[in-house]
Amino acid sequence: MSAYIIVDTRITDPQAYEAYKQLAKPIAEKFGGIYRARGGAMDVRETDLWSPTRVVIIEFPSMQAAQAFVDSKEYAPVKPLRTENAQCTLLLLEGC
Repeated sequence: MSAYIIVDTRITDPQAYEAYKQLAKPIAEKFGGIYRARGGAMDVRETDLWSPTRVVIIEFPSMQAAQAFVDSKEYAPVKPLRTENAQCTLLLLEGC
């Protein structure tokens, strides 16, 4: 069953965040990740619980693959580029 990493990001340093994007994508792909959305236009209709800023959706073949990416030794040194240059909400969601 597929799984998704969904990240809502408010970028605080766009230049540093570009470096993060370049480094994170090949690591996600190594774990089977396919970027389905990456900061595209949004038509937000309801915001009772959440008001998204910039959404990224990465599809993985399984929850285990998504978790392996997030917890990997390859991603560990890259993650601070995201957390130090953006405010984020990140979740892993099992698909149907």
